[in-house]
Amino acid sequence: MNYYALQVKTNAEEQYIIRATISFRTQQIEETNLLFPRRKLTIRKDGATKNEIQPVFPGYIFLESESLSNDLYWVLRTTPGFYRFLPENKEPKPLVGRDLATLKHFLSFGAVAEKSRVRFDENDRIVVADGPLKGLEGRIVKVDKRKGRAKVQLDMYDDSFLIDLAFEVMGSQ
Repeated sequence: MNYYALQVKTNAEEQYIIRATISFRTQQIEETNLLFPRRKLTIRKDGATKNEIQPVFPGYIFLESESLSNDLYWVLRTTPGFYRFLPENKEPKPLVGRDLATLKHFLSFGAVAEKSRVRFDENDRIVVADGPLKGLEGRIVKVDKRKGRAKVQLDMYDDSFLIDLAFEVMGSQ
């Protein structure tokens, strides 16, 4: 199975997936899957905390398909909200190597990645027990204990960006 990255309108990813899925049915295109990995964050505002679900890759969705046929290509391109295929529109290429590993890492936690469970060692370094931060320890740029978030640097198609992932502290050793 191949995975292709699509850039779509930010904050309208779910609407794009709905529109594209309807177009797949009307055009009778073989079964494909559009993936939109999300994460759960705890947001504290005005003294109240609430859980929000936010995208892992804002403005990007991923196509899971054996191949990218001409019909599938044009349905995706003509669906409102589409910006471009990555790395380029003329020759969309499936994710490979580190990019594919990063995507599969987040997909392994289901549609919504829950909080990671962590502890801090005697040197106050973060040690991840389980969750989305597991395996990304080397990419953690900043840890905010008060907010319960770790800022992680991710790379996709030679572009680097930071995302926040939530964690809950299990206790120190």
